[in-house]
Amino acid sequence: MEDGTKGKKTVFVGGIGDDVDESVLYQTFSAFGDVVEVQLPQAATNTTSESEAKHRGFAFITFSSPVDAQDAIDNMDLNELRGRVIKVNVARPMKAVIDPGAGNRAIWESEEWLQQHAKPLAQSGGKSVGLVLDFDSSTQRLGVQGRNAQRGVTDAGDAEDPGSGADEAEDENAMQV
Repeated sequence: MEDGTKGKKTVFVGGIGDDVDESVLYQTFSAFGDVVEVQLPQAATNTTSESEAKHRGFAFITFSSPVDAQDAIDNMDLNELRGRVIKVNVARPMKAVIDPGAGNRAIWESEEWLQQHAKPLAQSGGKSVGLVLDFDSSTQRLGVQGRNAQRGVTDAGDAEDPGSGADEAEDENAMQV
């Protein structure tokens, strides 16, 4: 028996076909020992169609002893079941969710996490650009306040990249035109 599989009684069976159900898995894997449970997770069904519920293409089979589970892995991994090659290995627990209410959201989307870990911009060593965009609904134009506004730029599309290497004389000439 491999290290890490000692004491594990549940195996993962992947790559099973649509024609395989719990009874087929039970019959196939009971040859290796006492099968306690067969779990065949169902696919999300379309509520508008009354079609037969399909599984997700994998299953979990729990044996009464770790030796039986290892026998099933040794004999059925990369073997064929109803015309499809299946993958059988030790089932691993799902990754723990830190905050069950968060789902699949990034942790920094949580207001509590931000309050605890995020620093104000001035304290973090970052620099503020000092650019404020203002949308004028009457002219349907985006105005700029800040450094570019001091140079006479009135439209965000007119703002020149400060890192472009253009000198101030050229900027003044372009604005006077």
